[in-house]
Amino acid sequence: MIDAAGGNGVLAGSNLLFAAGLLTLAVAHNLTLLIAAWTLLGIGMGSGLYDAAFAALGRLYGLDARKSITGITLLAGFASTIGWPLTTWGASTIGWRETCVAWAAIHIFVALPLNYWILPKATARVAATKKQQGTVTIDRTMILLGFAFASAWVMSTGLSAHFPRILEAAGATQAQAIAAGALIGPAQVAARLLEAGPLGRLSPLLSARLAMLTHPIGAAIILVAGGSGLASVFAILHGSGNGIISIARGTVPLTIYGSENYGYRLGLLGAPARFLSAIAPLGFALLMDHLGARVLLVSSALSLSAFAAFFLIRVPTAVAHAD
Repeated sequence: MIDAAGGNGVLAGSNLLFAAGLLTLAVAHNLTLLIAAWTLLGIGMGSGLYDAAFAALGRLYGLDARKSITGITLLAGFASTIGWPLTTWGASTIGWRETCVAWAAIHIFVALPLNYWILPKATARVAATKKQQGTVTIDRTMILLGFAFASAWVMSTGLSAHFPRILEAAGATQAQAIAAGALIGPAQVAARLLEAGPLGRLSPLLSARLAMLTHPIGAAIILVAGGSGLASVFAILHGSGNGIISIARGTVPLTIYGSENYGYRLGLLGAPARFLSAIAPLGFALLMDHLGARVLLVSSALSLSAFAAFFLIRVPTAVAHAD
């Protein structure tokens, strides 16, 4: 849909889905409504977060979308920094159900108008897009990209659910683990600032390769030296890699394949990552029970396998020059 007519309708529709999910959550008093609420929220996430935003920018700006994609991830890096405290404050002052209603109102009265009316509208090309979608083939590069992004997202999602626990297993105190975890967000933002500046002159594929090395380096440091004094170093390295790979998720496919069928291609590439990352928290929890801090060996193996997949990819000369 975004390839055909731009992202305005899809992104605005996601705001309606988010609002419907939040309002359902606000009135949920049984498991059925709770599941219904999170189903709506999940569909909203799939149609309104990074992939959809990247596709909308690719549809608007083509190969010049890299700076805009970086800008979105830079701002979104503050989402948890702002959203968690606001939600906590709302839950403690007006109640968590009322806080859900407040967030739903922000989706309807702030985000929806921005997405539908303020975001530039792309010229429709429905007929052409339908024909072009049939030409998207699952070639060697698509398989490598899908594998790399799935590995990266399984690692990132699995660790995010258990980060303090992993650090404590490595020898950090609870206070040190919590303090280190708080550094992940700022590290992501700092890395994205680098991507917007010095790293912006490099190939997105090279940035993606570098991003997949920071976590294994941090894991090696903490496993060898212990988590007591180096938990923050690991958090910064882990967060910086996450910050850059979020951008690469949009810029690498754009650089390799161009803007034709960009949204459709992102959807195909993102499907394995979405399904696998959904089970990553449970998988890492089970591994933690048996491995403790050595679960970082598993997460490092995932990162290095993603690095290997990115390393095997070559950008076509014509596309590289066009970028």
